[in-house]
Amino acid sequence: MNKILIVQQVADAAAHDRPRGNLSDLYPRWLGARELLRHGRNPYSAEITGEIQQGYYGRPLDPARLDDPKDQQGFAYPVYVVFLLAPTIDLPFSAVQMGFRWLLVGLAVASVLLWLRVLGWRPSSRIRSGTTVILIVLILGWLPMVQGLKLQQLTLVVAALLAACGACLAGGWLFCAGALLALATIKPQLTWPLVLWLLVWAGSDWRSRRRFVFGFGLIMLLLLGGAELVLPGWWRMFLVAIEQYHRYTQNQSVPTVMFGTVAGRILGVLSVVACAVCLWRSRRESASTRAFGQATSLVMALTIFIIPMSALYNQVLLAPAILALLWSESAGESVLPAVRLARAVGGILLVWPWIATLGLSLAYFWLRAAPPQQLYLMPFYSSYMVPVFIFGLALLNTWTSQPGLLRDGAPAE
Repeated sequence: MNKILIVQQVADAAAHDRPRGNLSDLYPRWLGARELLRHGRNPYSAEITGEIQQGYYGRPLDPARLDDPKDQQGFAYPVYVVFLLAPTIDLPFSAVQMGFRWLLVGLAVASVLLWLRVLGWRPSSRIRSGTTVILIVLILGWLPMVQGLKLQQLTLVVAALLAACGACLAGGWLFCAGALLALATIKPQLTWPLVLWLLVWAGSDWRSRRRFVFGFGLIMLLLLGGAELVLPGWWRMFLVAIEQYHRYTQNQSVPTVMFGTVAGRILGVLSVVACAVCLWRSRRESASTRAFGQATSLVMALTIFIIPMSALYNQVLLAPAILALLWSESAGESVLPAVRLARAVGGILLVWPWIATLGLSLAYFWLRAAPPQQLYLMPFYSSYMVPVFIFGLALLNTWTSQPGLLRDGAPAE
């Protein structure tokens, strides 16, 4: 990242007179929160967008310059995100930036531990510490995670909130789980499939699970009501900001990018239907069972597969599905040869960024210079294929699992 990728990006930006400022994805949200809460200014306004560009890129973007970035970096979040950032608005952004980076590292570590709790993966005490440390190191060195840390993406906060929500469900703290899920809706495009699944799950046993809905509903009412108080009519501005965001970024879902608009949309619909049928079978499972953990991880893999956003850092939401597949593989569960082959291919795609970055790093130390420009993107070559394989394998894994075995089976070694 530091010696090769960023060096290449800086050189390319200089060659095309492309601006580079702090490039922190936290900055647009932080500045919008500061201006709204301290000065009452509308964070969705064109004036605030221009000020955001001044800090993010180093200068406002110029539509007349063809090489300028297309992403306007507008405040394309629900306005209630400002409540999470409120404690930081009186601090200089340099201090906020440094503290947030370390906070994201801590949240990433905590997310691994929480997802292991959700999935019910409890290695024997003899190897528990070593397995957990290895998984944490691998997650921290995973390319989507590294990109999220570098960009200081709020997706990593959302991922941690979802992991905490799942852990609270597994522990029986349903009201707290609902509250955490509501907070995670600061990025609604990453949470709405999980919200739908968990509401269906709660409705299938209303008497014992209604506290989850009460927690979610209460916090959402507080967030939406508070947002309306600080900026009346904000939701209309938010919808306009989202429309503008998708127009200037031209984001598409993974199947649409890979298979074309028509085939991609058909595949997306079929994936949702298959996932819904699979989840319907799991709706009565207790939150403390492995079956529930697998179903939840499947929903998150589906989210990355179907949302019209292909940013690499969003793939951190694939972590629970990957952990579930690793557990299934390490337990030596019986699977069809074709499935085992698909897992092997998916594993190669998943580890490809490590292979490519290792090769590029060795070349850098050998040549004492950054590799040629056409090579530095090699770690990203498998980016679109990973969500396809992880979702497909997670769907098969959840579909073919036997609920009785998942509840009563011995932990993987």
